[in-house]
Amino acid sequence: MSVLEEMRIRSLGVIDDAVVELSPGFTAVTGETGAGKTMVVTSLGLLLGGRADPALVRVGAKAAVVEGRITVSGGDAVLARAEEAGAELDDGALLISRTVSAEGRSRAHLGGRSVPVGVLTELADELVAVHGQTDQQGLLKPARQRQALDRYAGDGVEVPHTKYAAAYRRLRAVAAELEELTTRARERAQEADLLRFGLNEVAAVEPLPGEDAELAAEAERLGHAEALASAAALAHTALAGNPEDPESVDATTVVAAAGQALDGVRAHDPALAALADRVGEISILLADVSGELAGYADQLDADPLRLAAVEERRAALTTLTRKYGEDIAAVLAWAQEGAGRLTELEGDDERIGELTAERDALRAELSVLGQALTDARTEAAARFAEAVTEELASLAMPHARVSFAIRQTEAADEASGIDIGGRSVLYGPSGADEVELLLAPHPGAQPRPIAKGASGGELSRVMLAVEVVFAGSDPVPTYLFDEVDAGVGGKAAVEVGRRLAKLARSAQVVVVTHLPQVAAFADRQLLVEKTVDGSVTRSGVTVLEGEDRVRELSRMLAGQEDSETARAHAEELLATARKDG
Repeated sequence: MSVLEEMRIRSLGVIDDAVVELSPGFTAVTGETGAGKTMVVTSLGLLLGGRADPALVRVGAKAAVVEGRITVSGGDAVLARAEEAGAELDDGALLISRTVSAEGRSRAHLGGRSVPVGVLTELADELVAVHGQTDQQGLLKPARQRQALDRYAGDGVEVPHTKYAAAYRRLRAVAAELEELTTRARERAQEADLLRFGLNEVAAVEPLPGEDAELAAEAERLGHAEALASAAALAHTALAGNPEDPESVDATTVVAAAGQALDGVRAHDPALAALADRVGEISILLADVSGELAGYADQLDADPLRLAAVEERRAALTTLTRKYGEDIAAVLAWAQEGAGRLTELEGDDERIGELTAERDALRAELSVLGQALTDARTEAAARFAEAVTEELASLAMPHARVSFAIRQTEAADEASGIDIGGRSVLYGPSGADEVELLLAPHPGAQPRPIAKGASGGELSRVMLAVEVVFAGSDPVPTYLFDEVDAGVGGKAAVEVGRRLAKLARSAQVVVVTHLPQVAAFADRQLLVEKTVDGSVTRSGVTVLEGEDRVRELSRMLAGQEDSETARAHAEELLATARKDG
């Protein structure tokens, strides 16, 4: 089991530099009002991932630092998480530190490694249960009371709750999609009509990939057919000559003459032979080009009807590119995407049917799981209430009775609820149950919500009783109570001290208290006191033993350390505590 051995606190609130040594059993932290007792709670909160408030930094200091030493054992969940974060043990202990600068920056270290503050928060769940006045106020909220009951119930609630939560999330997703499909039905129908019109328009033209570029080139050629034919004829004459003019000079004849002149002497010089070969290549090339020019002129289509057909086709394609894409390739891509989207839109009715069926099935499943949650909570509530009632008897409330009211709110119609116990009731992510903790402080009193039916002292004892019950079903190594005994006095205070001592037999208990009846039951009592300059120094947190402890209990009883009556009462309290222990 993990045990918090000590904390060192520097520059936090009124504390300058102090070490708080804690024992494995019951430790009481006492001191005059304003002495800094609550800083012990604040320090532990920082150590376990609490919010870093720069206002906590002592005036004049650059930063507040809290360091803690926790012993851990093998197989401990805390040790496993710490090792996962890269922490190392120091002689079997885990060192944790938290630094808060005056500017608000915060750093956390675990086992010598810098870690995110969130890691400390994770450890807190396994290490310490912290309770103070704020927590009592939290217990007044029905949502917290339901969480407390669920925590006590364990797997009995957790198993159906896990299944319920998964079905609830899926139902929310299905309902959202259904809402989107049905509320936007008109918009989607309009979108489908526009897509059909566009796809029909594209299908009527039947464009081919690259057709727009090919037709543009053909239109350019047909529009200049006469000029192209004339140019091809003149070029052909220049290369091959004019048969009707024997005197004309053409390139083919000139090149042929050059080749003949070189052929006669090429054998005498390789360089000249190479030149002769190149002239021969030119002659062949001229012949090829001349022949192609003749064929081009013969094949050139100057038909104005063809040109009109090309321009008409281009106009049809331009209509498509103006609406659906910058070119035919983009138009075809739009048509492909649009066809897929139209298929999706046309399948809305079928999809709505599928989702409606799934929604109904999920609501039916939630009804079954919700009923299982209600049954499990009802069974656990009876056990929980009985256990808390027994604890209250040990806390000087022998006639008090605790119970739970588990209710559901009827839904306005079946569509907005699930069936629990034959009724359509409202539901949420944690089921359909509204859980409220009730207290009847004495026989004949009607059970009332603890927010209305419990005094401050009674609420403190109910809170302690609840925590003690939790300790038996879901224990943590350390419990820290910050003046949870507020409003309690006399015999009730003695019973609170006795019960905290009993809790300390199975866990480490640290209590910040102003009640001597509670402090007397502690295994160790720490005194927090300020120096004359208003700060708490290293020597300001001391372990009280023997006569010192009697003097402090006397001060707590009567405000006078040397009062003989108070001293006698203090010694009597200590004797009672030792006897009970």
